[in-house]
Amino acid sequence: MKKYGKVLMLALFVIVFVGMFVFLYRKSRPEEIRYEQLRPTVTDIRKTTVVTGKIVPRDEINIKPQISGIITELYKEAGESVREGEVIAKVKVIPEMGSLSSAQSRVRLAEINLNQAVVELEREQALYDRQLVSREEYDKVKQARDQAKEEYDAAVDALEVVRDGVSRSNANSSSTLIRSTISGLVLDVPVKVGNSVIQSNTFNDGTTIAIVADMNDLIFDGKIDETEVGRLDEGMNMQITIGALQDLSFDAVLEYIAPKAVENNGTNEFQIKAAVNVPGNARIRSGYSANAKIVLESADSVLAVPESTLEFSGDSVFVYVMGSDSTYARRQIVTGLSDGINIEVREGVAADDKLRGNRIYKSK
Repeated sequence: MKKYGKVLMLALFVIVFVGMFVFLYRKSRPEEIRYEQLRPTVTDIRKTTVVTGKIVPRDEINIKPQISGIITELYKEAGESVREGEVIAKVKVIPEMGSLSSAQSRVRLAEINLNQAVVELEREQALYDRQLVSREEYDKVKQARDQAKEEYDAAVDALEVVRDGVSRSNANSSSTLIRSTISGLVLDVPVKVGNSVIQSNTFNDGTTIAIVADMNDLIFDGKIDETEVGRLDEGMNMQITIGALQDLSFDAVLEYIAPKAVENNGTNEFQIKAAVNVPGNARIRSGYSANAKIVLESADSVLAVPESTLEFSGDSVFVYVMGSDSTYARRQIVTGLSDGINIEVREGVAADDKLRGNRIYKSK
């Protein structure tokens, strides 16, 4: 048994020794490196940038009341269409006591003047019928009565407006009925029945009853970094994609570049706006996040190689070109426009040259 054990130990030692020898031999062999082989191609190169922003209506109109009061009726909800002049809400007036008292006093005074004018006209009428006064004197008294009646009617209208927000003479154009000033889509109704509202004046903007916009006239509103804004010009084409609608893309035309930058997280950005051409069957919501792809520079039908084949040394650029002996030689080239993947080659290689590409594998 001892004899067999020694033989087994010896065999195991030999196997381990041979394995170590083979492993070290393979490790000591030089690596064989192989590369992809490629040729320059003729292609179009576009240098682009992507601007983030959102899709918004060109104009959002805040509908505000012309009087202060309390909302008693709401006739529209967010998402509904509205026509210009259509009633959105109704307001009940809460009169200001000083104005109400003044209007009531004006009515009482106008009534007194009217009664006096009526009495004088009746007296003048009796004298005129007996031909004791001239026609001219009678007409003057009649005119005074008519003026007193107009003043009384105006005072009553003013009282009704102060007290009720509407008078019998202008019921169709009542300021208690809040109407849309444009045709479009109701984006938001930030008030509820029972809310108090105030009209806009010198000291405040007033309460917004509804926000209405024409959703057929949309723009892309975004910001671009100062390093790229110098390459933009009004009238440039853009391609818009919306994150929420991944299968939808459409064109836009740049129409505004802000003359002043806005600082954002330590960088200067410029606002841009572009008119959006939305397909007729697309339903776009206000505020959708969107990306705008803009072509800053382009080169058509130029000789190009992948950027991964380049080697940089200082300000010089090199590629490796296969020679007649099937070995690669380093050659300096002159490059042009790049799109981040391919780069234009202006001098240094021809279309039939074979270039060294990326390393594909190595073996022992």
